[in-house]
Amino acid sequence: MIRTRFAPSPTGYLHIGGVRTALFSWLYARKHGGEFVLRIEDTDLERSTKESVNAILEGMAWLGLDYDQGPFYQTERFDRYKEVIQYLLDNDMAYYCYATPEELETMREEQKAKGEKPRYDGRYRDFTGTPPEGVEPVIRFKNPLEGEVVIEDLVKGEVRISNQELDDLIIARSDGTPTYNLSVVVDDWDMGITHVIRGDDHLNNTPRQINILKALGAPIPKYAHIPMVLGEDGSRLSKRHGAVSVLQYKEEGFLPEALLNYLVRLGWSHGDQEIFSVDEMIEHFDLDHVNSSPSTFNTEKLLWVNQQHIQQAPAEHLARYLAPFMQEKGIELENGPELSAVADLLRERAKTLVEMVENADYFYQDFESFDPAAAKKHLRPVAKDALVKVAEKFSEVEPWTAENIHQAIQETADELEVGMGKVGMPLRVAITGRGQSPAIDQTAELIGKARCLTRINQAIAFIDQRAQQQG
Repeated sequence: MIRTRFAPSPTGYLHIGGVRTALFSWLYARKHGGEFVLRIEDTDLERSTKESVNAILEGMAWLGLDYDQGPFYQTERFDRYKEVIQYLLDNDMAYYCYATPEELETMREEQKAKGEKPRYDGRYRDFTGTPPEGVEPVIRFKNPLEGEVVIEDLVKGEVRISNQELDDLIIARSDGTPTYNLSVVVDDWDMGITHVIRGDDHLNNTPRQINILKALGAPIPKYAHIPMVLGEDGSRLSKRHGAVSVLQYKEEGFLPEALLNYLVRLGWSHGDQEIFSVDEMIEHFDLDHVNSSPSTFNTEKLLWVNQQHIQQAPAEHLARYLAPFMQEKGIELENGPELSAVADLLRERAKTLVEMVENADYFYQDFESFDPAAAKKHLRPVAKDALVKVAEKFSEVEPWTAENIHQAIQETADELEVGMGKVGMPLRVAITGRGQSPAIDQTAELIGKARCLTRINQAIAFIDQRAQQQG
């Protein structure tokens, strides 16, 4: 069975690059009926925080990237790592290194002076003398001295690394805690990971990890290294390019499936298709069509993708994600129509859920004033007759449906011998308080008959007051 994993470090928030890695790993497992494992790599005790762990878990939950096992925490597996390290020591595949920081620095400076690549020179690899006093040793892995590591990368193709390029890496610090490369290897082995899909910034770790796996007699997973995501200035995507955390996109009103859709297309393609449901992503995803070059994050394209999903989503689905934004703004949903009906009406103009909320309050809340620019343009004395007559028509409308409301507006325009806009625009400002809204007949239907009549009378009173002030 195929088993993939996502293994973030909780030293910061779950960011876009991490989410894309998680998505590709999740999709690959789901596509092949496999399992997806979540692992929290929290061995950096100084920088790992509970807040970051919570942000990772919350982000994964919001995105719907469910995991079959986990979360596993590396800090709970230290005994296992020590067991493996001891095995390597006992079998002459690792050794204690007593080189001090000062000694290592001098070694590197000498190598640089000779034009050599700075690297550990193996001076304690075969050491049999008396250990120097006062030095807490690290433990290094005995990397093979000959041959090469061949990585059949599922994205980059064949990658060959000579073992002579690799030095003896540290697998346990002087305090006994395991290093990243050791703990990752043990975890992937113990958890039966068959496919490691991760950013290509890890590619230089892969030959080292393969050599440790070989030393342990463990199966070697297949690797797929995904090129990084760049900002629009061509540098690596970071917080200065916008969102720090994936949860910021939640706060900005993006749908989770839209963000996933955008990210899956950021480095992968399926023909010319741009918009994917989650089920379609699972059906079509493969590693063969992952680009081998970096991708550029474009906020405008993300907004467009979000807009497409807002337009296509079932109204009930939209309402579910819209409701928290409404409540945060203090809008009481029981004071108006079904939120799904409002969402359905507002979706055409909105790029984000935040934009939808900004145009939704008048369905639930009465207002005491009109948008100044809209009122100045449309609530003039010349509009009074249209509002008086449309109010008369509205009072007789039964049942209160968009079709009947439209007919009443049309009859008002015909009787006054004016265009529909001469009735519709003052009416829009009267019942919404602003100059823009969805179709006025559908809007009026949702606002309700009594509320519409009250607001029209409020607008007529506003016109009268304005005429007195100008008179």
